[in-house]
Amino acid sequence: MHRVVVLALEGVYPFELSIPVRIFGTAAGSGGEPLYEVVTCGLDGGQVATSADFAITVDRGSEALRTADTLVIPPFTCGPDEERDWLPEALTQALALLPARARVVSICTASYVLAAAGLLDGRRATTHWNEAEHFQRSFPQVEVDANVLFVDGGQVLTAAGVAAGVDLCLHLVRRDHGSEVANRVARLCVVPPWREGGQAQYIDRPVPEPSAATTAATRAWALRQLHEPLTLAELAEHAGMSVRTFCRRFRDEVGMPPGQWLTRQRVEHARRLLETTDLPVDQVAAHAGFGTAASLRQHLASMIGVSPTAYRQAFRTG
Repeated sequence: MHRVVVLALEGVYPFELSIPVRIFGTAAGSGGEPLYEVVTCGLDGGQVATSADFAITVDRGSEALRTADTLVIPPFTCGPDEERDWLPEALTQALALLPARARVVSICTASYVLAAAGLLDGRRATTHWNEAEHFQRSFPQVEVDANVLFVDGGQVLTAAGVAAGVDLCLHLVRRDHGSEVANRVARLCVVPPWREGGQAQYIDRPVPEPSAATTAATRAWALRQLHEPLTLAELAEHAGMSVRTFCRRFRDEVGMPPGQWLTRQRVEHARRLLETTDLPVDQVAAHAGFGTAASLRQHLASMIGVSPTAYRQAFRTG
């Protein structure tokens, strides 16, 4: 069984600490068998202070990291910038216990730990949008993307603030066991299996006037028309806006341009069809609005790095 080890550091945020056990602990196979074992450890074992007005007690110390298939590090409080020590000696020694095969996941500002350990050097990563500029100044060797909810770098993964940890854990369940299992976990946890857009939609900005139109209805309409070749002009016309206004409002609401969002929806629809149907690849491409199998292969490879056939073999669910 895949073992997920959650490392509770001093000042850990309780909500983020609970995310891995809630998501991975809910994942089950077709016979109800658990798919993950989730354990929590500290650096020493025993009592760990949290960011709230209570402490927690963990039974395991850092030796638990020796058994990790996946390590998740939730965020924790610390001192002012000049006093921050993201990688004290005890944590350095703990991370050295990780097996080489283990994947490492940070939630929110725990990305600082991964960066300080050199695990993000030369990689694309994310963190909470409010800390993105400081993070980039502190670790210029990391390519910081503050617009996304999470970054899957293969063996090293980073999530943005708070609930993005839920998104990333669900993504890992999907990566490990397919969308059927991940969607069942999401339903049981009463969370969306996949959220549109990225962090940009949550960045503090002036609230639009109550009378301002939104693009929500057009997005819903577009999802029903994915098999059709939709143009930007058609989307703007459906929303009753000029193309310029539509693009600006769409980016404000969703956090990405309309064309990028539409391509992502087509890829997600194609993934669902590859996982849950026996349709030939060219028919999957047609249903998802890519037109040709070659176009589907290009977009799938660009977004997730595999061909449609390889994806189906990896994620076909029954």
